[in-house]
Amino acid sequence: MAINNVNNNGVNKTPLDNNKVGSQQNQNQTAVQQQAAAKSQTVTAPRQDSVSLTQSAQQLSQVQKKSAEAPFDQEKVDKLKKAVESGSYRVDPESLARKIAQLEAQVFGLKS
Repeated sequence: MAINNVNNNGVNKTPLDNNKVGSQQNQNQTAVQQQAAAKSQTVTAPRQDSVSLTQSAQQLSQVQKKSAEAPFDQEKVDKLKKAVESGSYRVDPESLARKIAQLEAQVFGLKS
């Protein structure tokens, strides 16, 4: 005696057709392979990297260029270097403080 439709709550289900299932699986595999081939053949443009500088970075760059081009007295630098090395160079603290205050006034736009 054959028992059909056990645990189907009385609903008749059609039996699976193995040929049909195999055909659908083959179609799905073919579609996936075609998509992969199309994706690999798609030519993508090389990515272009870019850099943008903030306004303050641009200003800093300009200041650095100007300072590199600024002339200086090499003879004076050598003389000061020898004085520091020999220990004969003395700093006047009042003059230094006055010059620092003047520089800050120029930088921050204050009156000295």
